[in-house]
Amino acid sequence: MNTLAEVVEAVQSRQRWVVTSHARPDGDAVGSVLGCVQVLRAMGKRADGYLGDGVPFIYRGLPGASEIRTTVDASLYDGVFIIECDSFRRTQLAGISSLYSINIDHHDSFTEYADINYVVPTAAAASELVYRVAVAAGVAITPEIATSLYTAVLTDTGSFCYSGTSAQTFAFAREMVLAGADPASIAQQVYFSNPACKMHLLGRALSNLRLDGAISWMHVSEADMLASGATEQDCEGLVNWALSIHGVEATAFFREIAGSQYRVSLRSKGRIDVARIAETFGGGGHSCASGHAIDGPYEVATGRVLAALRAALETTIREQTR
Repeated sequence: MNTLAEVVEAVQSRQRWVVTSHARPDGDAVGSVLGCVQVLRAMGKRADGYLGDGVPFIYRGLPGASEIRTTVDASLYDGVFIIECDSFRRTQLAGISSLYSINIDHHDSFTEYADINYVVPTAAAASELVYRVAVAAGVAITPEIATSLYTAVLTDTGSFCYSGTSAQTFAFAREMVLAGADPASIAQQVYFSNPACKMHLLGRALSNLRLDGAISWMHVSEADMLASGATEQDCEGLVNWALSIHGVEATAFFREIAGSQYRVSLRSKGRIDVARIAETFGGGGHSCASGHAIDGPYEVATGRVLAALRAALETTIREQTR
């Protein structure tokens, strides 16, 4: 594993940078990319942000979001800075694997695929690591950088609800507020600016809600997506509604995609490590928030995922009663 000093040295020795993250970007991906672009520019570098699926609606008000592009000409750059993404492939950006690469991540299920790999699983969000790069490089945190990085940590901790949230997390959030991030306006943008189509999709998802003891699950079909006028980005966060039920320890949200496949979001209140479950299906993430894809039909897909969740819960209960 590389050090923070090696990350800064690698950035300083190259002039032109692509900054990117994974497809279907969440708040940490978007906020960290936007913040990192500004940090690299403050270091005197040319830096441009790219996200293969673009910026989701609720994050389009962040500083610099309108500059994010979806396709890249790698020949124009010297290096690529990849944030919380386990492979070049998951960025959905063609050609970047030929560039000198820096991978920074905070997931337990990380891979060392880049020239420089800086991974800190104890960080609650990738934006904490972008901040560390900025401090190590002597970059002052502007209100624009702070806004993006605060948004990232707010969303990736589930509004500071996930078990990975610590005193270190709040210390980082405090630094961002002191640097100019406005918590109230950011929360308004993230949580109270949803398009109507997302609310229609939520209604359809909740109508499919099912419970089995401490496990809950729900799904949306391609027909649900079409009828509500929703897009992939409107699925973000819907899984948390099923987790919010009293007595539920873990939940799964199934989103039907083309070819009778499902994209699965897993969430836990802490007793079940859903990252381990996601890894068995070829995915990954955090212990309380992970995801993966799985083949249908729906009954088969749900059966396999729910069996894994139930087994994990039973194991936890046995261990706690010893």
